[in-house]
Amino acid sequence: MTDTRVKICGLTETADVAAALLAGASYVGFVFFPKSPRHLELDAAAFMAGSVPEGITRVALTVDADDVTLDRIVGEVPLDMLQLHGSETPERVAAIRARHGLPVMKAVGVADAGDLPALDRYADVANQILVDAKPPKGAELPGGNGLAFDWRLIAERDWSQPWMLAGGLHAGNVAEAIRLTGATQVDVSSGVESAPGMKDGERMRDFVAAARGDVTA
Repeated sequence: MTDTRVKICGLTETADVAAALLAGASYVGFVFFPKSPRHLELDAAAFMAGSVPEGITRVALTVDADDVTLDRIVGEVPLDMLQLHGSETPERVAAIRARHGLPVMKAVGVADAGDLPALDRYADVANQILVDAKPPKGAELPGGNGLAFDWRLIAERDWSQPWMLAGGLHAGNVAEAIRLTGATQVDVSSGVESAPGMKDGERMRDFVAAARGDVTA
């Protein structure tokens, strides 16, 4: 077994939180983006986040949110990290980090080698980088689309900041993704769902076990 840290994102029910913790998640993610089937209202998110024990990182995923929206989220939901999943510039990332005093994870979409320089630009201002599959043109959602990218693009990369691998991961491919990229942290959302926005406890357990190489689970 390895000590791979797993983030389960897009939890929509209180029972999802308990199931994610039981599965062994190190991070739990709550989505604040109305177009997403995983979007939460603030009161529901506050209740769910309040049930998370100390030591588990509570992450709010936002997409190009303005200061008013971020102020409300941070003010009403107990959080440990902000995840910026839109087209936020490095300057915007730095400003959000300074304004709220929380660690910031910036998602960077990758489809080909031309997308890799952005990883360095954001590494200078974000606490962590989430390397995700770039959504197809015209996609409604910037993530959670169940798409993977060519993991070989980042196979030999030197990282200056902690990073996390996302994009199309599920129990059947996460071990290979980790082997190819050297990732020590992975993120999953649609890959542990029975339908969009509906997490499945067994799939969560299987994913975490596969990510950690626990073949007996």
